[in-house]
Amino acid sequence: MHRVAFSLFGLDIYWYSLLILLGIIIGIILLEKEAKKFKYPQNLIFNICFWAIIFGIIGARLYYVLFNFSYYKNNLLEIFAIYNGGLAIHGGLIGGFLTVLYLAKKHHLNFLKLLDMAVPSIILAQALGRWGNFFNLEAHGIATTYEHLKTLLIPEFVIRGMNIGGIYYLPTFYFESLWCLLGFIILIIIRKMKYIKIGATTCVYLMWYSFGRFFIEAWRTDSLMLGGFKVAQIISALLFVTALIYLIYLSHKGKYENLYHDINEKRVIKKG
Repeated sequence: MHRVAFSLFGLDIYWYSLLILLGIIIGIILLEKEAKKFKYPQNLIFNICFWAIIFGIIGARLYYVLFNFSYYKNNLLEIFAIYNGGLAIHGGLIGGFLTVLYLAKKHHLNFLKLLDMAVPSIILAQALGRWGNFFNLEAHGIATTYEHLKTLLIPEFVIRGMNIGGIYYLPTFYFESLWCLLGFIILIIIRKMKYIKIGATTCVYLMWYSFGRFFIEAWRTDSLMLGGFKVAQIISALLFVTALIYLIYLSHKGKYENLYHDINEKRVIKKG
């Protein structure tokens, strides 16, 4: 498995970076299409996406470095080598969500509605980005056998790629990618529901991803750890419970109250 997709003017372009970029581009296109329905200015949405992506990547890297600080404190320059992998999704979500929160307040926009528009794009980008782990030979699971992988109906090229140093491993990146792809379809269906409330799609995203990540993480061999616990499982459990509580809260609101599809949403867009 080769990490480099191609070289351009002597510069190596890595599959990891390329797939993340592809996920970002597709995600922005889908988000702008959705935002157009509610007459959000395209330049405003692009600006929000730009800064959310920048600080999302920074958050994802800082999160990963923080939980691997014993290594990076002696290898400071490698902190910037993100093409080698090492972007934690939960850190990216924290960085991106906080950025959107700030910009929503600045432009007097509904924070949760922005997230509802964005989360299908986010989970689709996650599905694509996970394949970068495949080419980096990371984010895999425990050792197993070729025969066992065949019984799981995993494509042959994925099985071959999971032969690392003569040992086969569970392709947890593949399981998570499929989980996120299915989640994307579910989120699109839910968001189209006539009486879906603002914030509900975001809650379903957090619950869906967290549920799958919690169990997939149990098979991972390269998890970020806090004491004797896997950080991703702790965060996933907290996000799932928080989202579930808020979803229950939304269910007690009036049928026609706080609807996502209300095109007459009152907002004042602050320029600059």
